[in-house]
Amino acid sequence: MSFHPAINWTADASGARRAALAGHLVVIVDIIDMSTTLEGALEAGALKVYGASPDGAQPPVPVNPFGIGYQAGLAARRRKVPVVIVAEPRLGPPRRRLASCASVRRGLQEAGIKEYQVVPNLGAGTAQAVDFRRKIVIAVTASGGVAYDAAFNAGGTCLTATIARTARSKGLEPGRRGIQRALTLARRLRKNLTFVAASSQSLEDVLAARWLSQFARVMTERWL
Repeated sequence: MSFHPAINWTADASGARRAALAGHLVVIVDIIDMSTTLEGALEAGALKVYGASPDGAQPPVPVNPFGIGYQAGLAARRRKVPVVIVAEPRLGPPRRRLASCASVRRGLQEAGIKEYQVVPNLGAGTAQAVDFRRKIVIAVTASGGVAYDAAFNAGGTCLTATIARTARSKGLEPGRRGIQRALTLARRLRKNLTFVAASSQSLEDVLAARWLSQFARVMTERWL
């Protein structure tokens, strides 16, 4: 008998953690720019994407960017592929981006990854500036990265999605693709599904998470 996941939405790192603790598949929605950057990376051929909290972030829930760097590093070693870190701030000297992802970099090094590329978080434009083909990508960002980190380190299975256009897709396509990924994995793992607006203070994230959850229900009903 096929499994049809319940579909919900919530907001913030605390909501992401609650969804993970409930055993849901967690989909992070950070339109400007984390999930849009990662959608572009997947579209350009990235093998797997992660999010992680930057150093200095103080969310109200536990995060462990070192652990995510370590897991991503192990994945890269297994597949024998390079790692790209997407970091903030998007402007300013590279040393600030290196500082923001210091814990992730330590995790990579612990996993045996000595070389990696660190690039700014430019949203859809990132994939035009960086070659993501056959790469493991970690987005270390203060909104979506923190929410992803909170869910991942609560034992959650995490994905990302956006409704923003990318370098190669526009209209409904980016959102539909993210929903399809989520529904396929939720069915395979037999997990309910929660879309998480990375910040409740970001109207675009809230509206996008609500829309994605509604569209996902429509897509699910068509499969019944």
